[in-house]
Amino acid sequence: MSGIVVVSGNPRPGSRTSTLAVAVGTALGGAAAVVEVGALGTGLLTPGDSATAAAVTAIREADLLVVATPTYKGSYTGVLKVLLDQLPPNALAGKRSVPVVTAGVAPQAAAAAALLAQLLGELGADVAPAVEVVEADLPEAQAIAEKYAAANRE
Repeated sequence: MSGIVVVSGNPRPGSRTSTLAVAVGTALGGAAAVVEVGALGTGLLTPGDSATAAAVTAIREADLLVVATPTYKGSYTGVLKVLLDQLPPNALAGKRSVPVVTAGVAPQAAAAAALLAQLLGELGADVAPAVEVVEADLPEAQAIAEKYAAANRE
């Protein structure tokens, strides 16, 4: 097992969503690995791509997943879905997974968080309460992450 793995589903590596997700992973015990889905580029669609295979392996071997996405058209990003579609059924069985969603307004974040939680649950994850953050609050990522971790430690 690899401890905590942060998966940032933003198409742009190093995004504010990624920063928030890493802060959540750190607050929950320290991020062992960060998968920037946007950095995988066309490898996501290339059978046998080594970087994508390494990302899938990291996800499968994690003890805890922090899976983050900005809200795109009312849901999680397509690149995140493409990566997670490469996992076999029940690949996340028994793994705690924390959805982290950013959006322009709170109702968008809540809707996208519900969809992401449903996807993670479909893969067998034990889904923890989501971290839902509006863009205006992103400068407070560290404080948000610490507050979440204090309220949701196992």
